[in-house]
Amino acid sequence: MEIFELSKTFPVEERYSLTDQMRRSSRSVCANMAEAWRKRRYQAAFIAKLSDCEAEAAETQVWLKFAVKCHYLESDRAKTIYSTYNQVLSGLVSLIKNPKSWLL
Repeated sequence: MEIFELSKTFPVEERYSLTDQMRRSSRSVCANMAEAWRKRRYQAAFIAKLSDCEAEAAETQVWLKFAVKCHYLESDRAKTIYSTYNQVLSGLVSLIKNPKSWLL
């Protein structure tokens, strides 16, 4: 939600590019996590969805960097969000490496 709120301040010409991409990838992390949780009966499906989460989180970090380089987002604010995504990524990697304790 923080990314959604921040992206409201981006220029109108970015609406269908950076703003849309950043919102989509950040939301996709949560959506794919929900799917992974429901698919935890099947290890391969669980891991596949977690991998999708990981990719979307990393993509969001890239968009954060673009927002800073384009001067749409202050560096300190982006670093805080980027750091949060690093924590999310760390947890996802841990789940991917050790899925058995989460499977049904």
